[in-house]
Amino acid sequence: MGSPGAFQVSEDKESIEEETAGLTGEPPKEKEAIEVEQRVRALRWSPLSWFRMLADEMHWSFVFGVVIVNGISQGLGGAIWRVASDYYWKDVQKVQPSAAQVYHGITSLPWIVKPLWGILTDVLPVAGYRRRPYLILAGLVGVISMLTLSLHSKLHVVFALMAMTAGSAGVAIADVTVDACVAQNSINHPALAADMQSLCGLSSSIGSLLGFLISGLLVHAISSQGVLGLISIPFALVFSVGLVLKEMRTPNFPYRQVYQKFLQASQTMWTTLRCPDVWRPCLYMYLSLSLSLNIQEGMFYWYTDSTSGPSFSQGTIGFIFSVGSVGSLLGVLLYQNVLKECPFRCLLFWSQLLSSFSGMLDLILVFRLNLKVGMPDYFFVVIDDCVSQMVGQLKWMPLLVLSSKLCPMGIEGTFFALLMSIDNAGVLTSSWAGGLLLHMLKVTRAEFSNLWVAVLVRNIMRALPLALLCLVPKSDLSSTILPADMLTGNHELEAHEAEVDDIELVSLVDKS
Repeated sequence: MGSPGAFQVSEDKESIEEETAGLTGEPPKEKEAIEVEQRVRALRWSPLSWFRMLADEMHWSFVFGVVIVNGISQGLGGAIWRVASDYYWKDVQKVQPSAAQVYHGITSLPWIVKPLWGILTDVLPVAGYRRRPYLILAGLVGVISMLTLSLHSKLHVVFALMAMTAGSAGVAIADVTVDACVAQNSINHPALAADMQSLCGLSSSIGSLLGFLISGLLVHAISSQGVLGLISIPFALVFSVGLVLKEMRTPNFPYRQVYQKFLQASQTMWTTLRCPDVWRPCLYMYLSLSLSLNIQEGMFYWYTDSTSGPSFSQGTIGFIFSVGSVGSLLGVLLYQNVLKECPFRCLLFWSQLLSSFSGMLDLILVFRLNLKVGMPDYFFVVIDDCVSQMVGQLKWMPLLVLSSKLCPMGIEGTFFALLMSIDNAGVLTSSWAGGLLLHMLKVTRAEFSNLWVAVLVRNIMRALPLALLCLVPKSDLSSTILPADMLTGNHELEAHEAEVDDIELVSLVDKS
């Protein structure tokens, strides 16, 4: 129930909006959205003014948080971590490529439980704040785990695995928390929703490119353990984001209702997953990713082998991965400008087929056929990685769009995190299955005679999801997939949000 003062404020606000609408011929909210959109268009080609505009509209701490989490922590730090962790398992822990493949899969487990982090940030505030404590926790966990890996030269492999998994959890928690902030600001500033996504993507892409460029040089200069210690700096910056992020505090939060909210969200997600229009595409996404076996560690060990492989240096490895990130960016641009209107089945068919064919480049490389035609290993690997990353992005983009169209109203953020967890489960299965394949073929640190068999099996497996395209809807980007009753929203949630709005309005009146 609202107080009389709250009713009077609401009435005055409506009368002002009606007078403004009568003078301009447009509703005030629509006029404001048009003005913001015109301002964005005017500043689009001026990066500094564009950043300043975003900071003015949504507070500088939000822009700072997106750049730090997406650009510095996940982009720059993630790229450096990928190269440093490969050399850490190979040179420090001295494990076999099959074991390293399994360990990389284990460290990705925190990304599979992303819905848990999402629900926690949504329904379980700490000290009255929903986002800031989780950013502080993510930064603290990351700093401790990276320093542990860096300072202990003879750390047992189990504890090293636990530390790397904890660091991965820190990145995942920070990523989910910032995604929640972006979603919340997209609702409050709908005209800037696309600009916020562009800010996230731009920060991540530039960070990854810079990270891969310097990763190999850093490993060569201060070793893989030293580089892992440097990654504690991005985590410290994430910690600082939690300290400065502007967020409204919610005092006297009813913690007794947390269990009920958890239960309600879980029931809604289960009901949605039981719908055939939802579980069939989810099954395809999981199978298509899990059947594309990951044997990257076997290829990495072969890249750096001086007897059977090309014996690439640390700097060369980092540069190869950086060119791969350029190929991924080209894939995004190609999808955005040319292919985004294609039906899901058509685009997934060709991207899956190209993925199988592009894998044959690795077969040419392992057989050293490129040397017979006068093409150096370095040049051929750069082309191979660029093409593979571009094709992989062309396959991933429609899966992201399809996932966004499977989310019911009311639990969009949590359900999208659930779908991403299903995809991450497919990636984990792919990594573990690839490690098992390398172990069965006896591909070790110094034995690569059967590596070509692993490449061939992987390429054949990549073609198998073509038989499962019947699980994917025939619709395109502009069509709806969910039934109409799932698009009407959650009435209980809407009533709860209305009640929260009344409470906030009363508090504003009391303060005035």
